[in-house]
Amino acid sequence: MSFTIPETMRAWQVTTPGPIDGDKAPLELVEKPVPVPNVGEVLVRVLTCGVCHTDLHVTEGDLPVHKSHVTPGHEIVGEVVKLGESANRFKIGDRIGIPWLRWTCGVCEYCRSGQENLCPNSLYTGWDHDGGYAEYVTVPEGFAYRIPDQFDSQTAAPLLCAGIIGYRAFLRANVPAGGSLGLYGFGGSAHITAQIAIDQGIEVHVLTRGDDAKRFALKLGAKSAGGAYDLPPVKLDSAIIFAPVGDIVPKALAGLKPGGTLALAGIHMTDIPQLNYQAAIFHEKNLTSVESNTRSNGEEFLRLADRLDITPETTAYPFERADEALRYLSHGDIKGACVLRIGE
Repeated sequence: MSFTIPETMRAWQVTTPGPIDGDKAPLELVEKPVPVPNVGEVLVRVLTCGVCHTDLHVTEGDLPVHKSHVTPGHEIVGEVVKLGESANRFKIGDRIGIPWLRWTCGVCEYCRSGQENLCPNSLYTGWDHDGGYAEYVTVPEGFAYRIPDQFDSQTAAPLLCAGIIGYRAFLRANVPAGGSLGLYGFGGSAHITAQIAIDQGIEVHVLTRGDDAKRFALKLGAKSAGGAYDLPPVKLDSAIIFAPVGDIVPKALAGLKPGGTLALAGIHMTDIPQLNYQAAIFHEKNLTSVESNTRSNGEEFLRLADRLDITPETTAYPFERADEALRYLSHGDIKGACVLRIGE
């Protein structure tokens, strides 16, 4: 297979982090050199890239700057066009997925115990290293995934973070077989998690601010859809908060059964209000968080998505309108996930 790699490419970069709706745009579209893969890396021509809430946190400055003028994006589907030295896992022309977790050290206590998502030296695509809002990107081959054949590149993109992180949150929420699950916020990750749960006989209740999101949740098979600060219609076994809003935590805990678990799925969340122990935590309620994922989580989820035919709802945006997609995401009432079409 022959492909000519250009010397330069178009890419979005964060200039000065700030509000996406502010007077000064934090993102700009630039021309920059095509990256060169290092040892053990591959160069990928980007086909699609999902638009994740974490991209918004990087762009607006909710997350501290790890790389100046970084290119966001970590739900990347692309075609391998060049192999770095010693890279042999993939071949030229393979379609692969690039996720949020870019690298871990492999030697710390967490990596050695199967908890690489807690590695203190970990690096992330679109935060520590340039990501997929670009025409080309590199990735260490051991941190990329093969994409199941049944998923086209637009459908596959949200699976690589919204799907994988949703799956990790689902595991952390410890939902019992045939139990009930509350989902707070109903964007890209929650609507995939809802499908996983519903397909396994779990009763799902959605609590979110957007009217379109509520209607979408009911269409997917949710038992109920209420406001983000409402109590669910029944006490729940488990709940996941996808919305980056700490004020929801007390309400979500109040909606749990004794012994229930609340998982916080975001990488960023506003402050949690002071909790009353007796009202919020007593009766052996569990409050936990989610930090990234392990590569085994990603492999497990993609196999499950393939088997259950999990289908993200996507809205396509041209590459040139990445800032508009992030602006839409910031307004909250979204249906499914936004995906940039870049090389397709």
